[in-house]
Amino acid sequence: MKYTSILLILFLLVLTWSGIQPKETFTWLLEIFPAIIGAIVLIATRNSFPFTPLVYTCICIHACILCVGGHYTYAEVPAFDWLKEMLHQSRNNYDKVGHFAQGFVPALIIRELFIRKEVVFNKGWLNFIVVCICMAISAAYELLEWFVSLFSGEAGDAFLGTQGYVWDTQSDMLYATIGAITALILLSSVQNKQIKQLQDQK
Repeated sequence: MKYTSILLILFLLVLTWSGIQPKETFTWLLEIFPAIIGAIVLIATRNSFPFTPLVYTCICIHACILCVGGHYTYAEVPAFDWLKEMLHQSRNNYDKVGHFAQGFVPALIIRELFIRKEVVFNKGWLNFIVVCICMAISAAYELLEWFVSLFSGEAGDAFLGTQGYVWDTQSDMLYATIGAITALILLSSVQNKQIKQLQDQK
């Protein structure tokens, strides 16, 4: 409880900072909206279904990524402008960090839900289904970005963040898929240990 409270305070501090004179208020609202909804859901379920510290930590990091992108817009995050110049890239690639996290973090959330709720028992099928769901989430988000851009005009373009790259949508989904696979490869064993600790505490 203490650890999750610290993470919540950290998120609220970053959220407050991001809301101080953001580049575009409408874009900021669009970007931070998922983080706000996620925080409300996690607070509401903290007692009935507490996640592992690993999942809470990753969610907090993802929420902070959204806040930074919302404050500057994804195409204008200063650190990635510097990387763009240093690495001679054609665009600011901070949005790829966001889409990597869009696969990485949900993969751990879904995996934990499926294991603890005993939805899928076979390890191979578990990994396959988790990656497929993360790909579906990414595709749904790309459709949302498209609709917002269509109906809100120029204000939605910053939310879409293509920066003139014709394959932006496809590369966003690829990065989310890579993020999901990376999470499963790197953190499955750590998550298993923390799940067992939670179950032993009951």
